[in-house]
Amino acid sequence: MKALILAAGLGKRLGLKDLPKPMYEINGKPILEHNILLLKKHNIEDIFINLHYMPDVIKNYFGDGKKWGVNIQYSYEKELQGTSGALKKIEDFFTRESFFVIYGDNYTEIDLTDMMGFHKINNAIATVGVFDPEKSLNSRIAGGIVTIDQNNNLNSFIEGSRTKIKGYVNAGVYVLEHGILDFIPTERPSDFGNDIFPQLLIKGFPVKAYLTKSFVIAIDTQDALDVASRVVEEGGI
Repeated sequence: MKALILAAGLGKRLGLKDLPKPMYEINGKPILEHNILLLKKHNIEDIFINLHYMPDVIKNYFGDGKKWGVNIQYSYEKELQGTSGALKKIEDFFTRESFFVIYGDNYTEIDLTDMMGFHKINNAIATVGVFDPEKSLNSRIAGGIVTIDQNNNLNSFIEGSRTKIKGYVNAGVYVLEHGILDFIPTERPSDFGNDIFPQLLIKGFPVKAYLTKSFVIAIDTQDALDVASRVVEEGGI
């Protein structure tokens, strides 16, 4: 299986200057390394990583990925393309097989094998990993708010944390079908939350929500880094 890890963010909220955000360490390993190990654990070994800020730091650390038993390629973005624009830029990497997109600055132990099974059973064009912010350990992640029906169909996807609508929260893990690439523009940057998922819902395509009980910690603040480190020390949740 294949995956794209999104690792081009600037990390402004952490005030990072010396490292790309996904390279900040949790108990001796960069956040990005934890994500690669998660993919490897679930037999996802062909990985693309998109880069922007200080790209050589990431490339020099991970190389071709053989040390971790995976195959890594890189996509450099001189100008940020957005979460879905990053995928469109490397669309030739993906065949007709279902694949993952993972936010590289989130730390989680979501069950990717179970999520893929859920996705295939439901014949969705996209499955969005979500969590209940009242039940899952998290860093009050400023992600999209997702509302779903009793059959786990997405009713809405609202990006950003300012909305007063209550619902589940985007965990930053997606399973996607190749057909989703047809909805991503080539002429401008785009994001899954702002552009692609709302468009799919309007057009009536099946988009599912996979509810995880795993912790999902967005590394946006020093407090979040501290929480993530504690989770690792305690052996996960």
